[in-house]
Amino acid sequence: MHVPRRLKELNLRLSRRIEELTAQLGRSPTVAELAAAEGIEEEEVVEALETGQAYAAQSLSAPVLSADEPSDLETLSSIPSIDEGFATTEDRVVLSRGFRALDERERRILTLRFFDGLTQSQIAAEIGISQMHVSRLIRRALEKMRTEIESQ
Repeated sequence: MHVPRRLKELNLRLSRRIEELTAQLGRSPTVAELAAAEGIEEEEVVEALETGQAYAAQSLSAPVLSADEPSDLETLSSIPSIDEGFATTEDRVVLSRGFRALDERERRILTLRFFDGLTQSQIAAEIGISQMHVSRLIRRALEKMRTEIESQ
């Protein structure tokens, strides 16, 4: 997020003004006192002071502060985690590239094995070839997919 230059400069002036007024008053100045001292609106003071917080680092284990109610949450736990669906989607996109490099028979065998969960023996019986041949075809198809994926 980009903080406008005018707010940065106002924040710096307010920081100096806060020090001066604190020394004079013996306490921290109010927003109204800062606004009067600078000759600006109170809303501008609040906005400038808030933008000053944009540069303050906060620990991820610090409690989440809410004006409405106290919270036991930590900042880190309030940050959304990465959705597992993203990884699955990425995997499917990559695998689809490799799948396109296969012929129809290879695609069918891999679909039966990895999507439908059939054993090599069940695939062999369905297609009409030996289980050993199914094993070789799966290994060859996976290698073809790997080569295609790595080339991209």
